[in-house]
Amino acid sequence: MKYTIDKKGFYGNFGGAFIPEMLHSNVTELQENYLGIMQEKSFQKEFRYLLKHYTGRPSPLYYAHRLSDKYHTNIYLKREDLNHTGAHKINNTIGQILMAKKLGKTRIIAETGAGQHGVATATVCALMGLECIVYMGEVDIERQKPNVFRMKMLGAEVRPATSGSKTLKDATNEAIRDWINNPLDTFYIIGSVVGPHPYPDMVARFQSVISEEMKQQMQELEGKPNPDRIIACVGGGSNAAGAYYHYLDDEDVELVSVEAGGEGIHSGRSAATSILGTEGIIHGSRTLLMQTEDGQIIEPHSISAGLDYPGIGPMHAHLIKSGRAQVLSIEDGEALEAALELSQLEGIIPALESSHALAALNYLELKENEISIICLSGRGDKDLQTYMKFMGNE
Repeated sequence: MKYTIDKKGFYGNFGGAFIPEMLHSNVTELQENYLGIMQEKSFQKEFRYLLKHYTGRPSPLYYAHRLSDKYHTNIYLKREDLNHTGAHKINNTIGQILMAKKLGKTRIIAETGAGQHGVATATVCALMGLECIVYMGEVDIERQKPNVFRMKMLGAEVRPATSGSKTLKDATNEAIRDWINNPLDTFYIIGSVVGPHPYPDMVARFQSVISEEMKQQMQELEGKPNPDRIIACVGGGSNAAGAYYHYLDDEDVELVSVEAGGEGIHSGRSAATSILGTEGIIHGSRTLLMQTEDGQIIEPHSISAGLDYPGIGPMHAHLIKSGRAQVLSIEDGEALEAALELSQLEGIIPALESSHALAALNYLELKENEISIICLSGRGDKDLQTYMKFMGNE
């Protein structure tokens, strides 16, 4: 079974580039050039330099002693929360801003849900002196005010998406409309392993630094490169793609994908895409998405702004459908409890997205001699308002 992308941009049945005619030149330009540019020595030198000296990589692989004791197993946390800007998103935006410069683009657009990708995009645009416009759902703007302020402080313009559920899906729609209207000078920095080919593969490659480091760190800490299990939250799924990337063909490593169950899978307010979804096309790729029988998008819900997307990256759709990855669904309340648990056991306040991955520990058969790595995709500063509300109701 092949888990990486084929020459046509598909992971099994999922992927491809289903785009309007106006975007063909942009997407084709990227398809024809991205691998060559990424392999250039000068590109890799600058990318690696910025990852180390600007982002602060490698991020630590931390043995969570008290969490391990509680679950009677061995748990490591891949500390993406310690990156500059507070999440894994910066790995990808550094790569894409360098790609944009190589292609001669002068204007950057992006979509964001929880705001972490928006902040990371605004950050690299400030670093490179490029115009930055970030689309964000009106609902997310309200629940992620600190990140909205960070983007503006970094010089970005934040444009609200006011249609649909006014969340990530709608922000993506607006960004695509902008790209159609400004095809020549604009580069769209997509925040996850979604969108038309080559975005899912390009983003996964930029994020693969996560698993590249994990292999080296495991060898150093445990005398072997492979854990027994890797656990990561999946909305679009870029942190998971990065954490899985160098282990995809190591069948002895269990991959656990954790989705947002919202208020319950069958509550009508969920974002458990791979469980509730069927095959369809969203934002330029064929994948699993939540839709009605006549193809209308079902609005997702999650307490986490970064996980309430009605689709899933095509790589993850393939991993789950092929059986390579196990999928779990975690409800809002369980994620909140897991965030509190990590905070009080390890002194680490996680993002709500990461908290879904942490809550998966309650549903897995964990053995004493096993090693599990959880990708701690982001830190909880942006979610303090939600946590304050939760703790105030205790």
